[in-house]
Amino acid sequence: MPIFEYVCKECAHQFEALVYGSEQAECPKCHGKKLTQQLSVFAVAAKGTSTPTRAAGPCGSCGDPRGAGACSLPDLD
Repeated sequence: MPIFEYVCKECAHQFEALVYGSEQAECPKCHGKKLTQQLSVFAVAAKGTSTPTRAAGPCGSCGDPRGAGACSLPDLD
């Protein structure tokens, strides 16, 4: 049962929907059926990696002075 991300073409509401089989998603705000499916972004954790993992918020939320996404880069010192 995949989870899809959508934007409603009628009210511009962004939402996620769990879609079963041949069901069609519906906007939870206006119940519209004219939807645009969005590209979903997901994370994958590899087992047995040699690099430590750290939990982080959305890109740019940590305040790293090197910019968005820089907190996941190794330090240059």
